[in-house]
Amino acid sequence: MKKPIYLDYNATTPVDPRVVEAMVPCFGEHFGNPASRTHAYGWAAAALVDDARTRLAAAVGAHPEEIVFTSGATEANNLAIKGVAWGRAASGRHLVTCATEHKAVLDPCRALTRHGFTVTVVRVDGTGLVDPEEFARALQPGTTLASVMLANNEIGTVQPIRELAAACRERGVLFHCDATQALGKIPVDVAELGADLVSLSAHKVYGPKGVGALVVRRRQRRPPLVPLLDGGGHEQGLRSGTLNVPGIVGFARAAELAVAELAAEGERLATLRGLLRDAILGGLDAVVENGHPTRRLPNTLSLSFAGVDGGALLMGMGELAVSSGSACTSADPRPSHVLEAIGLPRRLADATVRFSLGRPTTEEEVLAASEVVVREVARLRRANRP
Repeated sequence: MKKPIYLDYNATTPVDPRVVEAMVPCFGEHFGNPASRTHAYGWAAAALVDDARTRLAAAVGAHPEEIVFTSGATEANNLAIKGVAWGRAASGRHLVTCATEHKAVLDPCRALTRHGFTVTVVRVDGTGLVDPEEFARALQPGTTLASVMLANNEIGTVQPIRELAAACRERGVLFHCDATQALGKIPVDVAELGADLVSLSAHKVYGPKGVGALVVRRRQRRPPLVPLLDGGGHEQGLRSGTLNVPGIVGFARAAELAVAELAAEGERLATLRGLLRDAILGGLDAVVENGHPTRRLPNTLSLSFAGVDGGALLMGMGELAVSSGSACTSADPRPSHVLEAIGLPRRLADATVRFSLGRPTTEEEVLAASEVVVREVARLRRANRP
């Protein structure tokens, strides 16, 4: 069978062959445990981790000692949110976040409410942007942490993180930013962002799955964090467990490549996204584009198609690997919380498709995909006519 055209790069990416090449020695020649400090195998593995830590830090504008390796962005988000919440509980039990955050942020916040914490979820406008003034008003004397993502995974909207971080800093509130979807697509410099904690993941930037990082900025001192895991005191006591040396090495190499190629690749992807958008909108009416028109990821296109059933549309587009903006294919019948947050009517939220382009995407694939979308939407609309 011919494989479908993959346009779901915001979900995950293939591992770049250059990343695989960097990882291979870690599976055989340098298989040691970095925590084994009494022999050459452990020393070699530790040296690889130290080098990767330095390379990843350089890629995101951090210091090596600020990098805490995790199993991915979900763990990094949980460590940041729960770690600070418990670490600063004596100062207050109020958190602030945003309505369009990934569930890896919203769910940890929700979990803390079962332990006496309160959470304010700040609204967004119709493009998915947070109003910095409304955000600042949500910060209270007992607020200890706020968390807002840099770029949204569904609609691609990029938040004004520097302004939000500045508002937190003025009030003594720690600020966490999930930059998972932004790394490799737009510049990510933790010093420029002004965040105290930043979450990252390898598999969104053509690195391996199962590895991520939390950047814990030091400034005067490290933010107080209660670790989620106990058992060995690895990663400065913040994340116990044997380090994933191949994953860490691969993550660093993937981040290096993504940053080095960001400008040219970002321009290419924005051109392809525009081509896809124009081809679809040129062939169909009653299509709504979601997200901010300019503050957005270059590779992400979210479209809602009036007059069709989202589930039927996805089934009809078997030639494409894309994501629905709703949960119509799962046991949860509710539409995407992101689309709800931007005020999209239910009928459109249920008929939303996210197209996310990547390094392997070609102009031929984009044009072929647009033909499939136009064909299937038109077919379903004809079938739905009375």
